[in-house]
Amino acid sequence: IKVSNRKHYSRIRREKMKSVLVIGLGHFGMLIVKQIHELGHQVMAIDKNESRVNEALPYATNALIGDSTNANFLESLGINNYDVCIETIGNDFQSSLETTSLLKELGGKMVVSRANREVQEKFLLRNGADEVVNPEKQIAKWTAIRYTSNYILDYVKLDDNYAIFEVKLPDAWIGKNIRDVDIRQRYGINIMAIKEKGSMKLAISPDDILNEGQTLLVVGEHKAIQKCFHI
Repeated sequence: IKVSNRKHYSRIRREKMKSVLVIGLGHFGMLIVKQIHELGHQVMAIDKNESRVNEALPYATNALIGDSTNANFLESLGINNYDVCIETIGNDFQSSLETTSLLKELGGKMVVSRANREVQEKFLLRNGADEVVNPEKQIAKWTAIRYTSNYILDYVKLDDNYAIFEVKLPDAWIGKNIRDVDIRQRYGINIMAIKEKGSMKLAISPDDILNEGQTLLVVGEHKAIQKCFHI
């Protein structure tokens, strides 16, 4: 059964529109479909549940009701035509594993799979996944970092050692310029931008004065951030 939502994107984008296949339309999968739609990319949404597929219609370029563990069904989708295949089945690991393996066998260029536990990550990577996301693990880490510091507002992991943080200004920094604060020399932390009232200033200089109400986007090693901001 095929249902389509023909949407014309008039927005001019700086990068090429991508074609994304999302398999599994539970809560997590549906959020991904909506975000891909918001970004202006094409998304094919797949689930065995008809009501979930219908829910995805306003956001999906196309949608199909079908079983992703069926090789013939997946092959009919032309898997190698998608830039990214995202498998988000969360409540049936056997189906998740079979789907991941089939996606790669059928020519998936980039296969991203969901895991709920670390042992699942290992199996998925061994059976075709190029990358694995663990939503609960990632949000747990974000929550721990965010709420154990008086300064951290947001956090984006870059790798095992480095991350980008949005931080409040310590009281001792207010009224000083970036040169006086000198966290690059003292901690190896780079200030990327100053944020104030929703606006971002990227062209910063050592003479910029730090004012109350501003936040900073900084990048550095986890240990350096922890030491500087007393996490």
